[in-house]
Amino acid sequence: MEVAEKRNVAAEEIEETGEEHIILVFSLDGEEFALGVNEVKEIVRVPPVITRVPNAPAYIRGVINLRGTIVPVFDMELKMGLTSKELTEDSRIVVVSWGDIQFGLLVDSVREVCTVYDSQIEQGSQLNTSMERKYLLGVVKQNGGRLVVLLDLVTLFDLDEVIAEETEEVAG
Repeated sequence: MEVAEKRNVAAEEIEETGEEHIILVFSLDGEEFALGVNEVKEIVRVPPVITRVPNAPAYIRGVINLRGTIVPVFDMELKMGLTSKELTEDSRIVVVSWGDIQFGLLVDSVREVCTVYDSQIEQGSQLNTSMERKYLLGVVKQNGGRLVVLLDLVTLFDLDEVIAEETEEVAG
């Protein structure tokens, strides 16, 4: 084995320390973002029609019927303060679930599922971005200098608050 190859193997071993995390990487506005796969239920093609919901916030694209279940679809670009673009052949809806809540995230494309380690994740507070840092769990540094922003789904969509409201409605 050549010296350069040994160095590369050693660098990969150093990076792979700490707890293992499996993430789904997707693209928004030319940047790469990720969620933990344990939050992802499935990935579906965008249907020909997403039914608009009257008086809904702009980032709620509408609802879809997914095998008999009505699923709200959120435009991730609008939710994160980016400019929403036209849908393409690569656009997908990432269906996620948190407790009993299920919803879809409209993304430009799904890139890959990969494994990262704690040692590869830096805190989001160190990132220079216009996006609110509270929505970030961190930034994943992958081999080759590639950066992927790891999103905090619960904070981004105030899921704890939504669950509390639903619990109050059921109790009341």
